[in-house]
Amino acid sequence: MMFRGQRFNVYLALPMVGAGLFGCSTGGFHKKQLSSLRIYLEANTDDPKSTDAATIGRSNPVEIRVEKEPFLTEAHVKEAKVVDNEGGFVLQIKFGRQGSQLLEQYTAANRGKRFAVFSRFATPPGHKLNDGRWLGAPKILKHLGDGIFTFTPDATREEAVAIARGLTDIGKKLDPQTKW
Repeated sequence: MMFRGQRFNVYLALPMVGAGLFGCSTGGFHKKQLSSLRIYLEANTDDPKSTDAATIGRSNPVEIRVEKEPFLTEAHVKEAKVVDNEGGFVLQIKFGRQGSQLLEQYTAANRGKRFAVFSRFATPPGHKLNDGRWLGAPKILKHLGDGIFTFTPDATREEAVAIARGLTDIGKKLDPQTKW
C-alpha cells in the first residue's frame, strides 16, 4: 500500500517540476498566444450584398470595398515573423501548401488590385483578443509564387510581434512538424 502511494506522488510531482522548469518566463519561453488573420480581395463593385467597406489606416484612413469573405485566414498560416527593413519593419507571413496556392492564384489573377488585411490580437500577451482592425491594403504588384506575403502593417512593433507570435502559435498547433 505504501509503495503505491509513493509512486503516485512521484507521478504527480514530475509534471509540477517540469512546469516549474519549463514554464518560467525568464527561460525564453512564451505563453501561447492567439491572433486571427483575414485577407480580403478588393472588390470591383459597390454592391452591399457581396462586398463590405474597409477603412484602412488610422492616421490617413482610406476606404475600399472588399469581398465579403476572406480568401486567406490564420488556418492557412504556417509561420509569421516581424522583419526589420529600411526605416522600420514588415510583417512576413508564410503560408502552408493550400494557402500558398491561394496566394499564388489571387496574385496572378488580380494584379493592380489591393488586399485588405484584418487581424485580431492580444497586447500585451496573455490578455484577451481585441476587436481587431485593418492593418493594411497593399497593392498586388507581382505574382507571389513562394507562399510568402510581406507587408508593412499599421501597427506598433509590439502589436506586430504579438500578431506574428499568435499566428505562428496557431500554425504550430495545426501542423506541429512545421519548420520555416
